[in-house]
Amino acid sequence: MSNSQPHDVFYTAEFVDGPLSGDSQERVLVHGKHDVKLSVVALVDGLESIFRYNELETREIQGKLHVKYTFDAGISDPFESEDENE
Repeated sequence: MSNSQPHDVFYTAEFVDGPLSGDSQERVLVHGKHDVKLSVVALVDGLESIFRYNELETREIQGKLHVKYTFDAGISDPFESEDENE
């Protein structure tokens, strides 16, 4: 039996740009590894969109893995909000 701790199976995904800029999520490590590419479903102006992110860098903070992701606009759904006041 393994001595892994609950924090050993999670990492923090940080989004540095795009529609999720400034957000973070707790994600599960799969076979001890983080995702190099992510597809994230989110609502923008009430429309469900799929946003693609790629790993930018990794670092460890207080023993926990943190991964920064950058937005891949070329393969993501468009996310420009249509402001009614413009």
